[in-house]
Amino acid sequence: MTSTRVLLIFAIVIATQSEINEGARILGIFPLPGKSHAILGEQIMKVLAKKGHNVDVISHFPMKNKFPNYNDLSLQGSAEVITNNLNYSMVKTVSINSIKQLLDMTGDPVCNLLHHNTFQNIIKNPPKDPPYDLVIVEYFTAYCFMAFGRLLNVPIIGVTASVLLEWHNDAAGNPHSLAFVPGGMTGFSTKMTFSERLQNTIFSKMMTNDFNRQVESQKLFVDKYIGSGYPSIYDLTREMSLILVNSHYSLNGIRPFTPGVIEIGGVHVQDNEEKLLPELQKWLDEAKHGFIYVSFGSMVRLETFPKKTLDIFYSSFKKISPVRVLMKIAKKEELPPGLPANVKTYHWLPQIQILKHKNVKGFVSHGGLLSTIESIYYAVPIIGFPLFGDQNFNMRNYENRKIAITLNYDSFTEEQLDGALNKILKDPEMRNNIEKLSKLYKDRPMTPQETVAFWVEYVLRHGPVLRSPAVNLSWWQVELLDVYGFILLVLLLALFVILLLIRILIKSIFSSNNKSNSEKLRSKKTK
Repeated sequence: MTSTRVLLIFAIVIATQSEINEGARILGIFPLPGKSHAILGEQIMKVLAKKGHNVDVISHFPMKNKFPNYNDLSLQGSAEVITNNLNYSMVKTVSINSIKQLLDMTGDPVCNLLHHNTFQNIIKNPPKDPPYDLVIVEYFTAYCFMAFGRLLNVPIIGVTASVLLEWHNDAAGNPHSLAFVPGGMTGFSTKMTFSERLQNTIFSKMMTNDFNRQVESQKLFVDKYIGSGYPSIYDLTREMSLILVNSHYSLNGIRPFTPGVIEIGGVHVQDNEEKLLPELQKWLDEAKHGFIYVSFGSMVRLETFPKKTLDIFYSSFKKISPVRVLMKIAKKEELPPGLPANVKTYHWLPQIQILKHKNVKGFVSHGGLLSTIESIYYAVPIIGFPLFGDQNFNMRNYENRKIAITLNYDSFTEEQLDGALNKILKDPEMRNNIEKLSKLYKDRPMTPQETVAFWVEYVLRHGPVLRSPAVNLSWWQVELLDVYGFILLVLLLALFVILLLIRILIKSIFSSNNKSNSEKLRSKKTK
């Protein structure tokens, strides 16, 4: 072997080894027992694993199949997972307008998982060979996990499965811009009337203040399960180096973001070419007149809705035959009898494979962000029945863009559903609008997956350089209340001085006039 070839092989080995050594060890924490939140976290961590990073992922949903560089640290069995367990009566009682109820469901119970062995093993014996280089944490309502950045002495990145919510802005030093940025729970669009802007301002400020006040109780879990000496929960969140947000301006409107807030909407849309069941594939391929896809997500069981509601679905679906209808139903046996012949149900469906099918004509959905993003990505018009949370905002936003129709899940009529189905099947405008929006959504300098990889590695390279200086200021300093107060004080002092001078001047003039008149009177008397 010539010396040149030896040197070449040596260089290749060194380059390869160098590339391997550059892979970081990253801890992902996605402790909320909700499938949709876990899906986003899983897809982000898979992107990083594909880039050669070694990722440990804490969640309730370990992957069924092994994935290179991806290690599940499972919380399975430690909490009731939110999958196919919300029935109609439970949906009726959900009220996200209450911060206390939201934190009671997704805050304190999730923080209490810190006692789990999976967390305690890391807390008491952090890995050292190699140590973690970065922590990625879901940034929703369980802020106690932000302490892992300090615990491991590494940068921390937050991930939101929704748009940036009202209480998320402060930690990022991000402007609220309530004049045109609606609160995530308000249901308002970006074009608000005066009344809506007033409600948006009051509601968002109240929600934020209420959240910041109540979330501080999570410090008890940090003290109990991680240790003492940590700052307040609010201060822990302000140590984030970056926030990855599941939104995109083409869908959610123009919003002002600091460099430390990166939109990654659509990162979960990763087609793994999963195969449909042969019988289902054949049924969809033979749907020459198209088919409608129906799914209310991973949480809500449509079969638990009132019989009169399901009868409306049955009747409307029967009328559009020979168009077929594919429904995701967890427990088919709980459906009332009379399912139309053109309807087929399955307890689980690979949604991306359904939405990308050439014969799909429309998507009947609950309006969840992940599902509707997939629908827009594959240009499928939507009929939405928003149930809670950000679903009202999502559907109102899509209606304004004329790519969707919204119906009230609790009071819609057969005529309304007939009209909505006929519109998405026969009106070309809605199909054209969503095809244009889909093109706009995909037209980016980098894919969402490339965006995640770049900015995570940017933080690995440079640390918390993207943190806004606003995080070091009090809210009243950010709002410039001290500056406006000083200016107002100066103006009041100036006005006081001016009024005082005028008073002195007037008094001097009157005094001068009185003196002059007195002198005239004396002069007349002497004469």
